[in-house]
Amino acid sequence: DTRQVRRVRRVRRVRQVRQVLVRLRIALAFVIALAAGVPLAAHPTPFSYLDLRIERDGIHGWLVAHIEDVAHELGVQPSSALLDPAFASSRASAIVGALSMRLIVSADGRSLVPEWEPTVEVLPERQSVRMPVKYALGRAPGRLAVEGLLFAYDPAHKTFVNIYEGDALTQAIIDVSHQRVDYFAGTTQGIIAVAGTFVGSGVHHILIGPDHLLFLLGLLLLGGSIRRLAMIVTGFTVAHSITLTLAALNIVSPQARLIEPAIALSIVCVGADNLLVTSQPTSRDLRAWMAFAFGFIHGFGFANVLREMGLPRRALGWSLFSFNLGVEIGQLLVVIPVAGAIAWLWARDRELGRRVAVVGSALVVAAGIFWFAQRVFWGST
Repeated sequence: DTRQVRRVRRVRRVRQVRQVLVRLRIALAFVIALAAGVPLAAHPTPFSYLDLRIERDGIHGWLVAHIEDVAHELGVQPSSALLDPAFASSRASAIVGALSMRLIVSADGRSLVPEWEPTVEVLPERQSVRMPVKYALGRAPGRLAVEGLLFAYDPAHKTFVNIYEGDALTQAIIDVSHQRVDYFAGTTQGIIAVAGTFVGSGVHHILIGPDHLLFLLGLLLLGGSIRRLAMIVTGFTVAHSITLTLAALNIVSPQARLIEPAIALSIVCVGADNLLVTSQPTSRDLRAWMAFAFGFIHGFGFANVLREMGLPRRALGWSLFSFNLGVEIGQLLVVIPVAGAIAWLWARDRELGRRVAVVGSALVVAAGIFWFAQRVFWGST
């Protein structure tokens, strides 16, 4: 009995020792986690804030920056010294000098010269300093652009941009992945700026997009009457306009990794259909229907580019219309001369036209297969 009691006591002691060790481990882990969190707590808000208000005489703004970021740029230690209004004001020129070169504000493509106030306001409750700034303008801008990383040493840093125009507020973020913000005013000048920007972008995109152009050229290789060619181009235009709008408005948004290979396959189908028609002259001309059907897929491809540009919410309709108009202008710049040359070739020598169509269609198929393999297996677009 005595031995059994001793054994029970020994087991209890072992359990107690184990419990103590477990508690010590938990306490140690807590201390380590707390110590590891200290450096993060020292700079809890890696953010800055830029408020810009569009007025008749120019743009009035305020830049708010955390004292940790400002202290890092100026080499001030400790950073809390910047919470002293007298000390912060004495370093105003140094603060402005460090940040003004990184913050670029432009109106209608023209860089604006900032007029910084000679004082710095301390915001103790936010652990920040605020600096007033003004940009003189002769007239209200149509387009305002803000760009630049204020504190590039910190990859997590973000600058929150608030642009006020009357009672309207537009918000955006500048960070490592998005270093520019474009704002279009809700005025006539703003609409003109939207049209100029997005029409040019639409023309540029279609002219540098070899897949879209090759799809169109493949549809034109067999020639035909002006009415037939107009139906082909119109079908493509109507279809891609529909899906471009749906995707840009985020109503339907298929992933680019599905759309880009599908665009390549549409090119293969056009080339293969041309080869079938040239080998069997009695085959029906389905090019207008193919242009319409595959135009839906190409519209999603256009929308991916448009979304990357950032659509202005206040001028969404104008930006969509302008980009689509630019795409159409770019198409016509290519389609009109090419269609004219192909029609002339078929009218002069049908056999030569057929041979050109065969060779051209084979090249179209080869390019489409290459792009499909590239986009599926290498993920390149």
